[in-house]
Amino acid sequence: MKIRLVPALLILIVMAVTIRLGFWQRDRAHQKEALQAQITQYENATPQTVSAAPVALKRIEFHRVRAKGTFEPARVVYLDNRPYNDQPGFYVVMPLKLDDGGYVLVNRGWLPRSIDNRERIAPYETPAGSVEVEGIARADASRAFELGAGGSAAHQKIRQNLGVASYAAETGLPLQPFVIQQTGFVSPSAPAFKDGLVRDWPAPSTDVERNIGYMFQWWGMAAAALGFGLYAARRAATKERMQAGEEHGPQEQGPVHGAKDA
Repeated sequence: MKIRLVPALLILIVMAVTIRLGFWQRDRAHQKEALQAQITQYENATPQTVSAAPVALKRIEFHRVRAKGTFEPARVVYLDNRPYNDQPGFYVVMPLKLDDGGYVLVNRGWLPRSIDNRERIAPYETPAGSVEVEGIARADASRAFELGAGGSAAHQKIRQNLGVASYAAETGLPLQPFVIQQTGFVSPSAPAFKDGLVRDWPAPSTDVERNIGYMFQWWGMAAAALGFGLYAARRAATKERMQAGEEHGPQEQGPVHGAKDA
């Protein structure tokens, strides 16, 4: 059987690429599993204190944190399209002016949205004066899908998304490069403070299962490419044998010598 070079090379290239992509997805899954273990460890660790000193996002993301300062309700931003229990609502994001200087954004919680009037904000309370909050450091205040940036234009109270860097540039505030996803109040004067916001946050998900699924998909494609190559090679070999049989088929027999005349 003759091996056709170009089809064989194509099959090998497809197999090499898909197998490599499968291993890459496996490595990504292992990295996310390690991150998930770290997140669990951070959840049980002592909260870190947030001060005016800048902290790199990669050093504090997913850590428990505490921050003491004063909320600035005049600079609040409501993040739209954040449903909770199938009910439309907002995330209330507000700067906290730290007692020792500097600012940090706080995602204070969820607020239901009026069905009839999107701009009608339900009542909620903001504590006056210095208060200490506790939460989880996150890279942003959650992100929702949007086409373009029209829903996140600057100087709007209701937006689709809010980037820390863009909000710092918009307001001129020296913000920390992360958002505190508030879980509650911890200062002696405010543990029982009821602000009317829901802080039932979804657990951080690293989505390991998706990478595992992609890994098997890529390896399945490699196996399919191998199976297709073997099937094509077998068909080509069968066709060659049939053609060879036709070319060297049985020859016409000549007269038989020595036969007696009737």
